[in-house]
Amino acid sequence: MSTTPVTALDQLNIAFAERFNARDIEGLLALNAPDAVFVPAPGHPVTGEASIRGALEQFLALGLPITMSVRQVHQTGAVGLAVADWTIEGTGPDGSEVFLSGSTADVAVHDDEHGWRYAIDNPFGTV
Repeated sequence: MSTTPVTALDQLNIAFAERFNARDIEGLLALNAPDAVFVPAPGHPVTGEASIRGALEQFLALGLPITMSVRQVHQTGAVGLAVADWTIEGTGPDGSEVFLSGSTADVAVHDDEHGWRYAIDNPFGTV
């Protein structure tokens, strides 16, 4: 389980992918700021640790790795925007082919104790 703070905004999405691929749900949750919003499907935001955990567990249940490529980051002070392209693909646990992809539009916040964390994690940000 990794809860190491992310010290550079351009590493936030990379840390997400590493923890996702390690199936580290606690590490993924540690990347969220208090009152974070996660949008697991376009137009369907969830808040609260239990709801975010449930949504993340649905992605993890696919048993497939995520690839992540950071496209750009922008920051002003302790607020940042991270844009990255991601893909989850392969054969799911039921034998069906899975192909999910998107371009994130993630708002992040920074503090010295916790590093960069998601305020809004929007994996289908361009939809």
